[in-house]
Amino acid sequence: MRIALFTETFLPKVDGIVTRLKHTVEHLQRFGDQVLVFSPEGGLQEYKGAKIHGVSGFPLPLYPELKLALPRPSIGEALEAFKPDLIHVVNPAVLGLAGIYYSKSLDIPLVASYHTHLPKYLEHYGLGMLEGLLWEILKGMHNQAQLNLCTSTAMQQELTEHGIERVEVWQRGVDTELFRPALASQEMRSHLSQGCSDGPLLVYIGRLSAEKEIDRIKPVLETIPNARLALVGDGPYREELEKHFADTPTHFVGYLAGEELASAYASADAFIFPSRTETLGLVLLEAMAAGCPVVAARSGGIPDIVTDGVNGYMFDPTDEEGAIAAAQRLFDSGNERETLRRNARLEAERWGWAAATRQLQQYYQDVLTAESMPFAA
Repeated sequence: MRIALFTETFLPKVDGIVTRLKHTVEHLQRFGDQVLVFSPEGGLQEYKGAKIHGVSGFPLPLYPELKLALPRPSIGEALEAFKPDLIHVVNPAVLGLAGIYYSKSLDIPLVASYHTHLPKYLEHYGLGMLEGLLWEILKGMHNQAQLNLCTSTAMQQELTEHGIERVEVWQRGVDTELFRPALASQEMRSHLSQGCSDGPLLVYIGRLSAEKEIDRIKPVLETIPNARLALVGDGPYREELEKHFADTPTHFVGYLAGEELASAYASADAFIFPSRTETLGLVLLEAMAAGCPVVAARSGGIPDIVTDGVNGYMFDPTDEEGAIAAAQRLFDSGNERETLRRNARLEAERWGWAAATRQLQQYYQDVLTAESMPFAA
């Protein structure tokens, strides 16, 4: 198959969507498909054999790490030269509109996928009154597609309830070869804790942004004796978080990648994840693959990954004391923590990227087959 992939974010940016897409592109190419990626310009022209068509853009005012790339005629020229069998738009917003437009004008089957729970983000930026309008916009875009994919059963239900049609779950994936318990090290533990590695070490890994609700980790940190917190990553909310955690033993580590990142997961005692806006929570799977027990909000796609008391602990996100109680359960569990670690790794081992991409290929093939039928809608 020849697949044109439109995405509002791609390498060199680092986030969960980019992680999924780079593994997907790599495996599609490895399986014999050809991929052309349309994304905001980032300096890359190729990735794992797939050509990247960068489109110039400008930083999003509320989120300067993201670039808005406006559609332009060169996109249509590149598409006509590539001759895709199918167009896949990821989180259609601005650049994705070009994918939707050209799918119609060139009569190319369209698949869309939903990864960022934008309607729920709005309240964290003081724009909650626009949630209903945004759902209508999303519905209008996604219902142009022959198939809509999302990353958890909770999101499938929510999208369907908001009028988005033909929704299926694109299964989770994680690199279990990179993220593994064997990378735990005293050196990394010392780095994360700024040399104070004897006490409990909590870690958060991901974007430092308002919708992740990282500030809610502070009460947890303050109630666990001698605990320290490492925040790995960066983002637009870092300055606010530095002020919020100024009187606590918190280390802002910045970005880590590759085996350093995997070692950070494996070397911590608990991964704390309070976000209520996750469509999946890929970082949770990475933590579990590294054998790091997770404490996470029972929200969005997280219950698809975490089984409470078996491979991690969940808490009611509306309960201000919930995260504290869940973390205390973890640190009071003694030998049971090793069972949690083993179970977390076993769960992660079920979800490799190759299987997730094979499933995606089958979805693509189903769409192409339906389009080729004489009376296909």
